[in-house]
Formats: sequence, structure tokens, C-alpha cells
Amino acid sequence: MVFAVSDLSVVRRPIAEANGLPNAHYIDPAVFNEEKQALLFDGWAGLAVTADVPEIGDAVPLTFLSMPLLVVRDRKGAVRVFQNTCRHRGMILVEEPRKIEGAIRCPYHSWCYSTEGKLVSTPHVGGPGQNTHEGVDRALLGLTEIRSHIWMGVIWINVSGDAPDFETANADLLARWAEFDKPLYHGGATSQFQLQVNCNWKLAVENYCESYHLPWVHPGLNSYSRLEDHYHIELQEKFSGQGTLVYRQLKGDDGETFPDFDALSDKWDTAAEYITAFPNVLMGVHRDHTFAIILVPEGPEKTTENVHLFYASPDVSEALKDKNAALWKTVFEEDIFVVEGMQRGRHAVNFDGGRFSPAMDGPTHLFHDWVAARMAQRRAADVAAQ
Repeated sequence: MVFAVSDLSVVRRPIAEANGLPNAHYIDPAVFNEEKQALLFDGWAGLAVTADVPEIGDAVPLTFLSMPLLVVRDRKGAVRVFQNTCRHRGMILVEEPRKIEGAIRCPYHSWCYSTEGKLVSTPHVGGPGQNTHEGVDRALLGLTEIRSHIWMGVIWINVSGDAPDFETANADLLARWAEFDKPLYHGGATSQFQLQVNCNWKLAVENYCESYHLPWVHPGLNSYSRLEDHYHIELQEKFSGQGTLVYRQLKGDDGETFPDFDALSDKWDTAAEYITAFPNVLMGVHRDHTFAIILVPEGPEKTTENVHLFYASPDVSEALKDKNAALWKTVFEEDIFVVEGMQRGRHAVNFDGGRFSPAMDGPTHLFHDWVAARMAQRRAADVAAQ
């Protein structure tokens, strides 16, 4: 089915007058590809976590919106992101996670790269036994590095390379959560899990942004952190989410709790916040742990959710970590039927994008407004470039 370019002006109206994004933004491959550039490649998107490459030489291949990438911890301990393609003929360099003991070697013609991305060897490039050629300048043919930044344990990337610096683009969020800008310790294998969800990635964002659904979708959570205990978090064209004034620490069988982060203000004794760092990272902060959910769009109607839990100390009870991971997995799984139901609903040809509750849907409307604004910017840039 071919869709006309959508008119998003109705999305940008004040919340009491606005409609949500049109169906095409959830089911049309052409719009999905347009959003890929405008929403995910032009700015800073979440890719992975530093715990994926904990040691020097670790290399993990990833596919992000069909783009083959390679996350590497180089010889100096820095995390780098490269295109996972040889500069010679575009061959995939690394197929499975592994340790790079020497160089990253292309399996096709054995061109080799350092973990810093430099081209260091080109066997027989000048003919048999001739490993150099005046027409092949190794200094110009290193791996293509993708601009990256580390914050809250997440590896963020800017594929286009021309977004403002991460600290500038996300200055308000960094300031809001400055108290958590300290060493975070990933909980390990049992503190990460993956959910495959049959929905457009934006629906996962929309659902996460608001607390309106708590009484019906999360009755267990709502039993102690009630709808009326929540507040909205909204910053135009930056981020949105929700917070709660009632955070209840998880306890082990013997009453044990996780250690708190150092030097937190009194607010965090009982509060917690859940914010979407636009476009695709759902984040939560609490006095004793944080989490990040990195949404990986797999197509217009399929999303992978990579969930990671972090703690204030590396010395945390394994049993309590397992209990916490199980708790959060239950909560996040409770949302699956909702986002998948909305996805199926987007095939109702007369659905107009829906309306918003001015009192309850502010964070979701703000996300729609951000999407519409970014799409307008990209379309204007494309027209100017013609």
C-alpha cells in the first residue's frame, strides 16, 4: 500500500486539539525509512551498553536499522563503534562476538585493522608478495567510525555525524539526573534480558511515557505506587516521561536492600523517575538502581527491547539482583499486549491517530510533537538540498 506524505500539522496542535500520528507512521515501510533518518540517524540514538564489551579487545557485531556495526573496546580501554565492513570490498568483518587478540582481519582478502580502526595490513595488494601499492593509502582507509558517546552505561551513536555534541543535545536531561552521573555497575548476565515485541518502536515509547495505564495494566505496581502518586515530566522537543513520589525498595528474604548511590538528595529517598531520552532509550532511576531499555526497530511492526539493570556497587547480592530482574521483566511483559494491540489497531483505515487526554497524556503528546518536528526539519532539509 502506498501512502501520501502525511500532514503532521494536526499533531503539533495544542494537546486538547491534536490528533496522534497517522497510521502510516506505524505500518508503512516508506515512512519507517523516512523516520530512520530523521529520528534515529540524524540525532543521538541508543545502540548498546558498555557492559557488552567489558574487556580490552572485546568486539560485538550489531545490526541497527539494517546497518552492520561493530562495538570494540580498543587497546587503551576506550569503547568505539565502527561500521562492520572492510574498506576494500565491503565484507562483514566480525560475524560473532569475540576477543580481538591481534588485529581485526577481513575473512575475504585479509586486510587487517587495529582496534583503533587503523588499516595496518594489506596482503598482496600490489601483487603476489607485494603488500603495499601507491594507489592504496592505508592512512585514508581505516574503518569508518561512527560518532559515539557514553552516558549512564549506554553507548549512544550519531550516524549522520552532524548532531550537536551529546552534552549539548541532552544538556537538560544530564542536568536533571546529574546526581546519577557516577560509576554504574551492570548487574551481569542475569540483569539483562530481551523482549521481542510485534509493534512499531514508537508505541513502546508512547506507553512508557505515561502513567495513565497503571491501574489496569500494572495492578501490582499500582497497589503501592498509585496513579495519583505520579507526576508528568515534559520538556518540549527534548524528553518526556513520568515520576513517582512513592518508590518502595526491593528487599531480600532477610530484609537486605541494594546499596544506595552516594550523595543523593532527599528527594530520592522516596521518588523515582522514568524518562524516554528521545528517540529510543527508556530509562529509570531509583535510589539504589537504574535501568535502560534500548529499543531496536526491526521494521515498521517489530521491535527488540534490550533491557539492562545497573547498580551503585559491583558487590550486590546475586539473589536480590535476580529478584529485581524478575520483577521488572514481569512489569515490562505486562505492557506487551497493550503495544501489540495498538499496533494491530493501526491497520484500521479510518483511525485518525487518536486523541489525547489533556490531563493524562501530556508526555505522549510531547513525543508525537517531537516526531512531527523532526520529520518537518528533515523534509525541509531534503527540499533545500534539491
